[in-house]
Amino acid sequence: MTDTASSKRSAPAWVLASIAGLFGLFYAYAVWAGVQYLMVTLQEISRQEELLGAEVALTPVAWIALVMAILVPIAAFAIAMVLGRGKAAWKLALLLLAGLAITSVFWLDVQAFTMTARIIA
Repeated sequence: MTDTASSKRSAPAWVLASIAGLFGLFYAYAVWAGVQYLMVTLQEISRQEELLGAEVALTPVAWIALVMAILVPIAAFAIAMVLGRGKAAWKLALLLLAGLAITSVFWLDVQAFTMTARIIA
């Protein structure tokens, strides 16, 4: 009888690093999109303050949603990498893809929230 644990071969490190790096670019884009959306929203509020001549600010819920749009991709990538450590290359890719899907759904939720809800107090 052969030991299945000793006969199991994992993918080379460069393959795993390439998969993580490729998906990391998509996650970095999601983080950058969140930062950019927050900055554009703050600039729009500043412009509205100038036009109205009154104090205008984001609601606390809007702040939470916009900051979470930055933090969710970071957390999803970290969780997928931790769960995929020591797994086969296709399992790591699948975990990273699932995390990217969760990030995308959250981003669409933030977009829908900021377009429909009253985010300016």
